[in-house]
Amino acid sequence: MQDNISKLQQTQDHQIKTFLIFFALIFLGSAFLLDSPSTILSGLVAIITKGDKLITDYVELAGFGATFVNAGLLMLVSVGMLHLAKAKLSGMAIAAVFLMGGFGMFGKNIVNIWGIVLGVYLYARFQKHPFRQYIYIAFFGTSLAPLTSELALWHDNTMVALLVACIFTILVGFFLAPVSNACLAVHQGYNLYNVGFGAGLAGTIIYAILCQVGYESAPVLHWYSSLHLGVATFLYGLWISFIVIAWLLDHNVFQQYRTLLKRSGRLVSDFVRSDGCATVLFNMGILGLVYTSYVLLVKGSINGPTIGGILTIVGFAGFGKHIRNTFPLVLGVLIAGALSSSNLADPTILLAALFATGLAPIAGQFGLIAGLVTGMIHLGLVQSIGAYHGGINLYNNGFSAGLVALFVLPIIEVFAKQRRRQQQALFSKTKEDDTLKEEIRRST
Repeated sequence: MQDNISKLQQTQDHQIKTFLIFFALIFLGSAFLLDSPSTILSGLVAIITKGDKLITDYVELAGFGATFVNAGLLMLVSVGMLHLAKAKLSGMAIAAVFLMGGFGMFGKNIVNIWGIVLGVYLYARFQKHPFRQYIYIAFFGTSLAPLTSELALWHDNTMVALLVACIFTILVGFFLAPVSNACLAVHQGYNLYNVGFGAGLAGTIIYAILCQVGYESAPVLHWYSSLHLGVATFLYGLWISFIVIAWLLDHNVFQQYRTLLKRSGRLVSDFVRSDGCATVLFNMGILGLVYTSYVLLVKGSINGPTIGGILTIVGFAGFGKHIRNTFPLVLGVLIAGALSSSNLADPTILLAALFATGLAPIAGQFGLIAGLVTGMIHLGLVQSIGAYHGGINLYNNGFSAGLVALFVLPIIEVFAKQRRRQQQALFSKTKEDDTLKEEIRRST
């Protein structure tokens, strides 16, 4: 029995690893269809040597070719690290690798992630635990990767600045692991971007300390605003191919997908283990189609941050998200944006809609109204919270989502408990009525 389980895990690991490598290679290969090698090389240099804090769209900074290469390399490096750490692959692995690729479009690059990763690795060694137990915290913790670039560019002496950046980010990575683990209890698994919440807290404290020693941060907005039909077509092709391949792998995927839609998505919800790879691939395709279309329908730009948001949603299709528990949140952001007479294609609102889906378990557990209200609150908070960490935390929405969950969950629970009491009272009354009817029937 144990041998069969082990073989099944090995087969699943191989399937996921092959899929992730192939997906990364698609981005690497397509980059050279979008730009020339020389343009890509100069773009990569710009990505590595410039600042990366929110919102720095690598497409605007360096072009689609260099951005796709950076994202593809980050995904390949992530898969390589999973392999070397001998981590078991499941829905979490898909979410982590897609998130690394997604933020490889705006904020993370092949250089600035390593301080955080090394810090988490050293924490694992300090605890005498295998790195695979913390590898996903290392991946998600690179939300603070812009700290490397900001510190490296801060001081006039390049060598001193690089040394400070390396030491500081390693320390941040070391302490991020215990902070992130503690944060899970705060939101009770209803924020899928758990490490983003921990990183937001860390980023806020770090930014305050840096400001005390003279660091100054001005708002940044590099945002590609044109519509590239070739890239939009490329994305649609990817998502449609996911759906087709899922059906070819399992002709019963439609039925299994209906089962997946009934799940709340609350951490830890690993859809690969509960529903299988084919169903997850189908879910990924559906979410990709829906949210790529959403960006275009609100006349948003297909650029680094929006592709990053879409990739994050698609990645978490294996770890908590589906159309039923994400759309209420997006609709809530839409309603809040419309009520404030805002442009729905505005960068902050567009990204808030895509990343509010990190709170999908709330809508999945408590329903449409809870999701709508949560989405509306999320938009209000995320528009102002970036100032507290100065843009050095890429998961601004993950930080906001943690605070929103902390606020709304106790309120929702009050109404949920009242509803349960009413249902129990109704059930008891129905049971009493049935008993009375039975007694009357017997007496007659």
